[in-house]
Amino acid sequence: MEAAIILVFVMGYLAITLEHSIKIDKLIPALVMMAICWALIALGLESFPEWFDSSKHALLESFGTLTSDEKTHLMEETLLHHLGKTSEILVFLLGAMTIVEIIDYFDGFSTIKDFIKTKKKTKILWIFSILAFILSAIIDNLTATIVLISILQKIVKDRSVRIWFAGLIIIAANAGGAWSPIGDVTTTMLWIGKKVTTGHLIGYLFIPSLLCMAVPSFIASFLPAFKGDLEIEEVEEKKKSRFSSTMLYLGLGAIVFVPIFKMVTHLPPYVGMMLSLGVVAIFAEIYSSSKFSMTEFDSEESDAHAHHSPVHYSLSKIELPSILFFLGILMAVAALESLGILFGFASSLQESMPQLGTELHSGGVSDLVVLLLGVGSAVIDNVPLVAASLGMFSEPIDHELWHFIAFSAGTGGSMLIIGSAAGVVAMGMEKIDFFWYIKKISWLALIGFLVGSAAFMVTRTLF
Repeated sequence: MEAAIILVFVMGYLAITLEHSIKIDKLIPALVMMAICWALIALGLESFPEWFDSSKHALLESFGTLTSDEKTHLMEETLLHHLGKTSEILVFLLGAMTIVEIIDYFDGFSTIKDFIKTKKKTKILWIFSILAFILSAIIDNLTATIVLISILQKIVKDRSVRIWFAGLIIIAANAGGAWSPIGDVTTTMLWIGKKVTTGHLIGYLFIPSLLCMAVPSFIASFLPAFKGDLEIEEVEEKKKSRFSSTMLYLGLGAIVFVPIFKMVTHLPPYVGMMLSLGVVAIFAEIYSSSKFSMTEFDSEESDAHAHHSPVHYSLSKIELPSILFFLGILMAVAALESLGILFGFASSLQESMPQLGTELHSGGVSDLVVLLLGVGSAVIDNVPLVAASLGMFSEPIDHELWHFIAFSAGTGGSMLIIGSAAGVVAMGMEKIDFFWYIKKISWLALIGFLVGSAAFMVTRTLF
């Protein structure tokens, strides 16, 4: 039965990886894989020799001696435990996505566009790289990429030039997401899973992540694509909301407040995110009442805005397929974890992988293993890889292993355009060719990844 579950997982994983080839949205195989894996566990419960207790992070020695009813009860408790942990991540992401959509509802991100005055390509490259690095740490790398490419489309009219900027935005956004607990789904998973804390994550990863962004941007500034000035067309745009700047700063401030709320109250992050969403929503409703007249004489506003509350409108715009994908993949990985498969795989991996003199200080897990995880995240989605690592390793909170995993999984995905959420959304928005990205951008991402990894191996000795 274990072999059947692994086969289902591998086939589902393959379908997710080949999403663009088979033309099936990755959320479908993720949900099917999750349901079938847990169904097979329920049907074959009597045949499993061991069970992994997620709450204690250890194999349950006496599983074989339990009665059928006790095993069923344990399976239900385990399923509920994993659903609870997964739901914490999903509710957190729903809150963050809604806040970002509320900011966009008031055209808040146009404030960022107003900062860009230069026409020099190298300066614009650095502006967008730094913005991607900072914004992704605050509003997550996926959202930062969407926002910046949307702004880029208004500034750079030539698509052949714009896709170069988009490629560097992907690298910078993934680097920025790695050092923040709310910057990437994988770091959010590690943070909510109590593997890293905000202070140590920033301390360990800020310099490696900064180098991962800065070195590729520096090299790219010497490439022919970034020489000379842009031809910027002055386009008359519609008048933006007078509350745009206020909602931008309020929304970003509310998201940044979440880690502070967690440190003060020790409550799960989703509680703070719901508080932040509530506060932002209050101001959104107040400003919306001021913005629209009852007689609807303001013809500049769209019908979509005029007939919806900003909160309802923003909730309708969030990326629900991504939420369902995370549910499917995290619960499918939880199925493998519950049977002890990941635990056993981690043990055999650590025994068979050559250490090459690069052991982590006290964990015994080779740096090479974590680097391979980073390379793997470029080929397959980094969410299941990190979810698997949560079940594979049992190091304590803030152990350097977890920070290295956060960096590798977060930045390694930049090496292929399908290797990260930021890359996939940029590919969709700009129709970037897979092989163009490999030839033009992948080598820059690889250099950034290796430089950042080397920097981490040096800076971790300071902690």
